[in-house]
Amino acid sequence: MSDHLLPWPDGTGRIILDEVDSTMAEAQRRAPTLDRPTWIMARRQTAARGRRGRKWSQPKGNFSATFVMKPRGNPAAAALRSFLAANALFETLALQVNRDALATKWPNDVLLNGGKVAGILLESAGAGGRVDWLSIGIGVNLMTVPEDVRDAAFPPVSVRGEGGHPMPRDEFLSAIASSMATEEALFKRFGFGPIRERWLQHAARLGEVITAHTGRDEITGTFESVDEAGQLVLQTPKGRVTVPAADIYF
Repeated sequence: MSDHLLPWPDGTGRIILDEVDSTMAEAQRRAPTLDRPTWIMARRQTAARGRRGRKWSQPKGNFSATFVMKPRGNPAAAALRSFLAANALFETLALQVNRDALATKWPNDVLLNGGKVAGILLESAGAGGRVDWLSIGIGVNLMTVPEDVRDAAFPPVSVRGEGGHPMPRDEFLSAIASSMATEEALFKRFGFGPIRERWLQHAARLGEVITAHTGRDEITGTFESVDEAGQLVLQTPKGRVTVPAADIYF
């Protein structure tokens, strides 16, 4: 697949670095001076991180990038971009593996044959109920899995390891940038509804019993839906429960 088949979206910037501590940290440094939504990709990260400060390893050949934008709206609306990113990731990965083997996992992972192939991390800054900038970090195991991950609930897998045909990182960047631009255009025009519906079409364990660990509580119930605020909706023996943030287990 060549670059002319993957046009770069108009109005979007692109910064490619050989090495950086983390693309999220670089995004934070550059965000105040950016005049357009911008992707920052690094061929190597020395201090990458995932959700809740967890270490994120980037073996050679895997993909790491951060999309920085200045969204309009409040923090709740900005947080919904994790679903846009998941949809964009799903479609980009579906160019490389059987799409039936992929699933979106709430709140912000993509699974391949039940293992974690990609993760999403959101960070933002602002004041007075306004988001000045939002960074969406994306890491994808294209070629290999990290060797330092042990006892994970969803063991890491790679596109190549699962029999897929991984894109070169530059092509993957163009593909996901194009998909993300499409998701953002849909979101701005139609709101979260269509984004949510498409995410749910691919949701892992929808309609099945799962467990959500919130840090204080453990809630088990049937995964009923995701609501218009992006919250997990569980049907439990005590009734319907909405969960704004948690780690989930099957």
